Amino acid sequence: MGKDGHVAHIRANSILPARRTDITLHTADGLALVGELAVPLERPPVATLVCLHPLPTHGGMMDSHVFRKAAWRLPALADIAVLRFNTRGTSSVRGTSEGAFDSGTGERYDVAAAIEYAEFADLPNIWLVGWSFGTDLTLMHGLDPAVTGAILLSPPLRFSGPDHLAAWAADGKPLTALVPEFDDYLRPDEATTRFKAIPQAEVEGVPGAKHLWVGDAETVLDKIVRRVAPDVPVPLPQTWDGPIEAGDMNAYANRTVAAFSEVPVPQPLQE
Repeated sequence: MGKDGHVAHIRANSILPARRTDITLHTADGLALVGELAVPLERPPVATLVCLHPLPTHGGMMDSHVFRKAAWRLPALADIAVLRFNTRGTSSVRGTSEGAFDSGTGERYDVAAAIEYAEFADLPNIWLVGWSFGTDLTLMHGLDPAVTGAILLSPPLRFSGPDHLAAWAADGKPLTALVPEFDDYLRPDEATTRFKAIPQAEVEGVPGAKHLWVGDAETVLDKIVRRVAPDVPVPLPQTWDGPIEAGDMNAYANRTVAAFSEVPVPQPLQE
């Protein structure tokens, strides 16, 4: 609550109560990846999000704003556990993961390590939530028996291909794609066409939204909660009447879209 004891509005930098633990993931190819697990303070989680972040070559990391807000809010507001981590070679305030960006190939071990951690920690109802490059990692490497399903935010379908879509179709795990109306890479009509390859896939266009979801984080969080924890009422509250902290919003001033405007977007490695 605010310093005067009144109910506080939940803002972009609001950190609600949770048990937050710095974690280290260990990959099968010998790397240590830095991350964080946030779980509800007083109750067991009803679902778990394993977050796969956007392109690290263009500022993506475990603290990319939608995932940061998920970790800061969802344990308290929706009893959802949030596992975030930096893929190989990626840096954030939490630190830098070992290794180097590998265009979605070596990252298969990163995804596996995150799922394994969630499974061994007895976290329930594990959902992958990929964003941009993270959606490609989800489609390419996320079919694991421990995973309930996946949510894709702004899927560009750049690194993943028809074989990956076919594998999800054959497996039958639920898949939801949230596609911004004004996405830079894949917009709702084309996404609907391309995801027809996965009969169980649900494609939802989000009016007015753009690839980075600036100004639309609350909409995204509501849609995620509705999918992974349908018993939790949405929209989520916009106020909080308990303890509340403020996060540092200036830590990533150099991670804006403009800062990477002239950096070429990497392409899949040729096999």
